[in-house]
Amino acid sequence: MSNPRSLRISTTAGLVKSSIVLKLAAPVLPPCLTDLAILRTPTMHFLGIEIGHGGTRAVALDLESAVIRAEAWVPHDWIEGLPAGYREQSPAQWIDAVDRAVRQCLAALEGQKDRVAAIGVAGPQRGLVLLDEANRIIRPAKLAGDVSVKKQADEIARAFGGAPGLIEVAGQAPGVESAAAECLWLKQHEPYHFQRAASLLTAQDFIAYWLTGERSTEAGSASGTGLLDIRTRKWSAELIDFIDPALASLLAPIGPSDQPRGLLRPALAREWGVSELVQVGAGSASPMLAALAAGCVTNGTVAVELGSSGVIVGVGDAPVIDFRGEITPLCSATGSWLGLATTTNAAVAPEVLRRHYGWSPQQFEAMVASVSPGADGLLLLPYFTGESIPRLPDGTGVLHGITPENFTPAHMARAAAEGVALGLGYAMSRLRDLGFDPPEIRLLGPGVASPVTRQLLADVFGAPVVPVSSRQGAAVGAAMQAAVAFFHQSGESLGFEEIASYLVAGDSESRCDPDPQAHEMYQELMSRQQYLVDTLHPAGFL
Repeated sequence: MSNPRSLRISTTAGLVKSSIVLKLAAPVLPPCLTDLAILRTPTMHFLGIEIGHGGTRAVALDLESAVIRAEAWVPHDWIEGLPAGYREQSPAQWIDAVDRAVRQCLAALEGQKDRVAAIGVAGPQRGLVLLDEANRIIRPAKLAGDVSVKKQADEIARAFGGAPGLIEVAGQAPGVESAAAECLWLKQHEPYHFQRAASLLTAQDFIAYWLTGERSTEAGSASGTGLLDIRTRKWSAELIDFIDPALASLLAPIGPSDQPRGLLRPALAREWGVSELVQVGAGSASPMLAALAAGCVTNGTVAVELGSSGVIVGVGDAPVIDFRGEITPLCSATGSWLGLATTTNAAVAPEVLRRHYGWSPQQFEAMVASVSPGADGLLLLPYFTGESIPRLPDGTGVLHGITPENFTPAHMARAAAEGVALGLGYAMSRLRDLGFDPPEIRLLGPGVASPVTRQLLADVFGAPVVPVSSRQGAAVGAAMQAAVAFFHQSGESLGFEEIASYLVAGDSESRCDPDPQAHEMYQELMSRQQYLVDTLHPAGFL
């Protein structure tokens, strides 16, 4: 990209009425940044951006004080009127949301905008953006929960002998949430769009491309597509050739996680009022950067994030391969590997109960606390919107063990909270099967504020749980990753372990240790839950 060019953000399908034309200049990183005046300022700020399903978050991390100085949130809209099983958003609105969120953060920094050193970007694990030769968005992006490509995921699996064969080929088995299945779907259902595509980018790589003009990715983002051989950290030629050999030329080159992509485009720097020497980090998918924000960068550490979904992730120094296909093996945003599981209904089940009874979050928590562990035999399988672990894409909720005594609103609340915790506990048991035995489990996300939830998780996991100081998850992780890349480019030896130990601290006062008797009881409940799944699902009742 040696010449300026235009990136026109618009769709050909008529789903986005507005278009934005942006001039891209090709920045070139200087060989050394040690002479930058920003390095001599007493405070540096690193911006972290997270593209989520519900909106875009931006934070300004003060590295010296280890605090978030500013924060902004801009919501997203879903495209309405789509067929059943479709869940899509326009990538054009992500650009608008990033621009607004960053401007709000910078405004809150007041006179310190010149101290912004670098920007990092996190994005959803699924969110493929297709661009044509003129950098126009070809179609909306499919996000998590879109099951329209299930047939293509099954076709890929059959071609390689199921999950074991796919794992043998690429270390992972791409499913319905993968870009691999989506690319085959595009080829079969929207061949015109597939043929027009000149570039395929993840959501975070798309935003980073808009920020810098540099088209690239890194292993963490690439591993979430299902097209990467996670063992070699290279695109899988066998998977690509099966879908279409032309796909290889559409994928971005894979760069290191600890190096910057490039500099912020000069025009954008001037609009935002920041230095034209602001760097943009490699970025990654949100689960990878949430793990970094939790301080999970060393082998064997485990973190749980409770937000719109429940995410449990373990860090390994080798690929975390699960031949049962329940734990997703990924590359991390720090050069290692991850074993990850997501429970889709972590927020859905409690929200259904709160909405039904008109409870506030505090009232729901009080109801949960008012009932003894085990909910007097009431067990909820909280698979209201399908589930990822266990794999129940068309799952529904089941309430089991009803008696006249336990059929109360409070018992329902306890059963909902326990059903979610047991799902995470099952994922933790699968990580233990793969060799993880953490001395403690780190918690982050809005859901960990509840002491009732923390104790419940400790009892289910059978391990101490410790909330970490980083409350904004992937956005903070993106800022941390950008900081490491900035200092590496500046000739400093700051690593991911060092920045995590400096910025991320466990809240010892909120630590919860497991109750051995409660843990034993929850192990029995987990076995009961899984027995119901294994019995009802094959029979078509779940």
